[in-house]
Amino acid sequence: MSAVIDWHPEDPATLADPYPIFARMRDEDPCHWSPRLRSWVLTRYDDIRSVCLDRGQQMSSDRLRPFFATLPGPETERIANIMRYLSLWMVFKDPPEHTRLRRLTSKVFHPKAMQAMRPQIEQIADHLLEQIGERDEFDFIAEFAGPLPCLVIMALLGVDRADLAKVKRLSDDMALFIGSSRTSAEKYETAEKATQEMAAFFRDLIGMRRAKPREDLITELVELRDGQDRLSDDELVATCILLLFAGHETTTNHIANGLLSLTRFPQEMRRLRQDPGLVNAAVEELLRFEGPSGAQVRLVGQPLEMHGKSLAKGDRIFIMLNSSNRDPRAFEQADQLILDRKGAPHLTFGMGMHMCLGFPLARTEGQVAFPKVLARFSEIEAIGSQTWVNSLVFRGMHGLQVRVKRA
Repeated sequence: MSAVIDWHPEDPATLADPYPIFARMRDEDPCHWSPRLRSWVLTRYDDIRSVCLDRGQQMSSDRLRPFFATLPGPETERIANIMRYLSLWMVFKDPPEHTRLRRLTSKVFHPKAMQAMRPQIEQIADHLLEQIGERDEFDFIAEFAGPLPCLVIMALLGVDRADLAKVKRLSDDMALFIGSSRTSAEKYETAEKATQEMAAFFRDLIGMRRAKPREDLITELVELRDGQDRLSDDELVATCILLLFAGHETTTNHIANGLLSLTRFPQEMRRLRQDPGLVNAAVEELLRFEGPSGAQVRLVGQPLEMHGKSLAKGDRIFIMLNSSNRDPRAFEQADQLILDRKGAPHLTFGMGMHMCLGFPLARTEGQVAFPKVLARFSEIEAIGSQTWVNSLVFRGMHGLQVRVKRA
């Protein structure tokens, strides 16, 4: 009989390498009850794929409103702006509300528009690499992987590049609520203040675009119509916050995690440096191997059985995306980085109706970033130890110190 699995997701060693315990969970307890999370945890590829493809019949993404409903009055007042705007995010909606918001936003935030950003992404990447200059050691996240996607999504929305530091700070503060477990009232207050400030920032920009339209995404969202339907003022603000937050937070992790993975598999790094044409497949494999999103959350909509366990309506489920991407039932040599891998699609962006709306932009940024970095530096070595973000939702590091040699 197998020993009971005692999963401590916040343990630094587990944060640094969660894959051994994920392997145990997949083999021994694929529908695991976590007393710490008071939630079910799914780890196998097929189970997680099924949850992703559910269209609200058995699983619900509307998990914020039930959570907010349990809070006492004083606490709801303390996070009033978080409740006001995040409740409007389509990622926390089920059909038909999700269908409506996705239909509206996809009219302007679509693959063609995102792929058209490639020249700007290249320009931003070149600028950031020039800023690094001749230094042999630097923090890759602070200097490149962090600002690149933030500047890209700001350019797309029409936010001034001079606002980078402010926007990044507000986004990081909001992540204390969205990506972290609830550990202190102080984190809530910090995230609430950031949400209030971000909302005011975008409300001002929306007002300016109404008065004087420009060629940017905010103007397109303001002018967006689908018959008689359009986004309300609060929906406009909430959508801008979502696009900015989701448009850079995970892509930063994608680029940084990807580079760290390449340093750990130097033969694959050499292959990509020598054959930049491999980059599209390489980006998919890097997203699979150490993806930027640790988990998504659902609520059980109807009672169901999974792997001999009875899940009740309202139970919370964590679907561990990175575990699914290392499942040997779906991927041969799942713990190896193989840049030209063929086979099952990874689940890093999810699948189905909640598949990440911005995945073409994240892919394009990776396709630009990795060849440029490898062309600039003939050798790249991760130095020191990495501290991973204490989050189930995000999979990323606080910093990535590297030592480089010039090509």
